[in-house]
Amino acid sequence: MRVFIAGASGAVGSRLVPLLVAAGHEVVGTSRKPERLGAIEAAGATGVVMDGLDAASVRTAVLDARPDVIVHELTGLSAMEGDVKHFDEEFAATNALRTRGTDHLLAAAREAAVGRFIAQSYTGWPNERTGGPVKTEEDPLDPAPTAASRQSIAAIRHVEQVTTDAAGLVLRYGNLYGPGNAIGRGGAMLAMVRARKLPLVGGGTGVWSFVHVDDAASATALAVTRGAPGVYNVVDDDPAPVSEWLPELARISGAKPPMHVPALVARALIGEHGVSMMTEIRGSSNAKAKRELGWELRYPSWRDGFRTGLG
Repeated sequence: MRVFIAGASGAVGSRLVPLLVAAGHEVVGTSRKPERLGAIEAAGATGVVMDGLDAASVRTAVLDARPDVIVHELTGLSAMEGDVKHFDEEFAATNALRTRGTDHLLAAAREAAVGRFIAQSYTGWPNERTGGPVKTEEDPLDPAPTAASRQSIAAIRHVEQVTTDAAGLVLRYGNLYGPGNAIGRGGAMLAMVRARKLPLVGGGTGVWSFVHVDDAASATALAVTRGAPGVYNVVDDDPAPVSEWLPELARISGAKPPMHVPALVARALIGEHGVSMMTEIRGSSNAKAKRELGWELRYPSWRDGFRTGLG
């Protein structure tokens, strides 16, 4: 098949290209930066410069590629600085790509008669913050998000709604870790843990779901040919509260245990949304993705993944 990866130089896209090439697909991968095309082409794909927020650029790239499948991996995550207090401002570039960028890709897909459309989304803090600790795809997104995250959750709702309306597949990745990610060798979040700048807030009761970047890529590769339209949580088997994973990440990285900060004090530093991520959010179940995509994880738990897969 001819597979068009929008965002082939990103964290997941760069791991996805070689998987699809090895499976025999003809791959066209895009990047906004010409200097990144070399890595895409070295992996066996055809590299194309494309601006995901420019409708004409997207249309030209898609129509020239004539793909059977489009995989939407466009984000602005590489430019983020970890400012959870001003969460929507931090995610502004990604939010634009999840809204206008998705619309541009879907318009081009319709014109090119593309048969399959797959879009990246996210699971974790968008989950409803009531009820049990682990949510499925059938559970609602948070109906009352924090003020700092309203634009970001609206962008997530948009990419998911328009993709499923177009009979596409939405892959909700959990918190990515591994090479090229914030939790990975040289990553900003891992550096914060080592410097003891990421404290344990309150009781650390927020539940996080992780997924290694290579497992995220393998699930996406399967979705190119498998799975009915709909939403899939792409996470590992082991949702865990911050009180478990943060001290373990510190131990594995050779850092001292994280400092404890009361939620009231932390609110002034990281805002309502930051406190919520540390104390209130819910994890996600991967049962659907494993069942319907035939997905098998290399790192079923972050516990092994943090130890051997950070890069």
